[in-house]
Amino acid sequence: MNEFVKPVLDYFELLPLFIVSGVACLGVVIEAFAPRRMRYLAQVVLALVGLSAALVAVVLIARDAEVYADGAARGILSVGGTIAVDGPTLFLWGLILVLSLAGVLLFAERHLGGGVSAFAGQAAALPGTEAEREASTSGLDHTEVYPLLMFAVFGMLIFPSANDLLTMFVGLEVLSLPLYLLCGLARRRRLLSQEAALKYFLLGAFSSGFFLYGVALVYGYAGSMNFADINEAVRNDAGNSALLLVGIGLMSVGLFFKVGAAPFHAWTPDVYQGAPTPVTAFMAAATKVAAFGAILRLFYVAFGSDRWSWQPMMWVIAILTMLVGAILAITQTDVKRLLAYSSVAHTGFILTGVLGIQATTDLAPGEVTALQAVLFYLATYGFATLGAFAIVGLVRDSGGEVTALDRWAGLGKESPVVAGVFAFFLLAMAGIPLTSGFVGKLAVFSVALAAGAWPVVVVAIIASIIAAFLYIRVIKAMYFDEPIGDGPTVVYPSVLTATTIALGAAVTLMLGILPGPLLDLAGLAGQFLR
Repeated sequence: MNEFVKPVLDYFELLPLFIVSGVACLGVVIEAFAPRRMRYLAQVVLALVGLSAALVAVVLIARDAEVYADGAARGILSVGGTIAVDGPTLFLWGLILVLSLAGVLLFAERHLGGGVSAFAGQAAALPGTEAEREASTSGLDHTEVYPLLMFAVFGMLIFPSANDLLTMFVGLEVLSLPLYLLCGLARRRRLLSQEAALKYFLLGAFSSGFFLYGVALVYGYAGSMNFADINEAVRNDAGNSALLLVGIGLMSVGLFFKVGAAPFHAWTPDVYQGAPTPVTAFMAAATKVAAFGAILRLFYVAFGSDRWSWQPMMWVIAILTMLVGAILAITQTDVKRLLAYSSVAHTGFILTGVLGIQATTDLAPGEVTALQAVLFYLATYGFATLGAFAIVGLVRDSGGEVTALDRWAGLGKESPVVAGVFAFFLLAMAGIPLTSGFVGKLAVFSVALAAGAWPVVVVAIIASIIAAFLYIRVIKAMYFDEPIGDGPTVVYPSVLTATTIALGAAVTLMLGILPGPLLDLAGLAGQFLR
């Protein structure tokens, strides 16, 4: 009988996880015991301080991380090898925490709604009932959204750092469940919001089931949950290869669902449209970063030795995702749905970078690695999409947000600054030079070409041209189309939303002009630890 070996907890290296989970639990305590009038301020300050402290901890851990093979990798394996606090993990943790800080600022915005937040006053009240009207007129607010956000961030930190299948599944569920709830808490258009939450929950539950079934099959093949052991079993062809291939396919369904890759993207436009806009912004940016971190670790570390088996599948998914996202985006008449299909197309572009995996010996001196390119693209995408959705919340009428594209006609005359910044984000998504999107696309296309995936790159360029037409159509509507009626109204935000938009615009511009420091930082992160 094997004796149980107690796992060693490296408290310093795991400090960001402890801080974020502790703040989430403390937020629940505040909801239970603090007077209602004090909860909003207490929750916002607690969330901002907690995320800032976790970010400082990430920087300190990265500074002192143990280095291997002259910088080829850095970090440690902790908790019995189930959590990998290595260079890519630290990069992703830092990116997720910065995006989450901006997300908290959007959650805390009250000026746009005339003194109330974007979240329902009482989620348990049925839409259209007297109870809902009373909750709305009395100014009630769901401050529970801040602990929910912190629990989601906790799952996002676990997901890309998981070094075994069971821990990865736990991270997937911990990040998903709070998001299901947050999507259904919109103050206005309650039925649409609840429909979005239900669709996201049901489809997410099915995708988690696929993922878990795949975990069982891969465990049956390798006899271990640990990624290094799985990789060793794959290298030695230890078991029934059909079991492995079916397991990889089923796990891919769960992961592709989370990033919104076709044909598992159907939830994306409905959820992005129905969820409160601050939740959409946070979810679109941070969830994609965490999920792609998990995809990179799973396919590069656990299944890297069998990449000839999964790369053809990834080719098909990447091509389908880019074309579906770009083509269907053209047909959209709602700005949030348009950005949702744009997000699907960007998922395909990032998958193009994932296909660029090569052996270290095949890389030319100074050549960007696939991991480096994908990490950089995730940063460019995260800040651009966060800023774009933050601006969507500014265009309003008496009924709340206006997301119909024809109602944005004439926005350039009504508010040149808001229209100009939104156009800048759209140009970045299109990959126009001097924006971060251009450098990001150049990086992922380059590594895919170097790895021989030129057909995918050709489709990616075609999809980029199609998407550019879409973004230009939106810019044309804002600047050259005649407004309907009195035209769109822009509500100028408080310093909270303005800071988020300014951060997104500044990062998008800086990464387009000076991409070197972030690319170097992604390169300094090194490779995954096994």
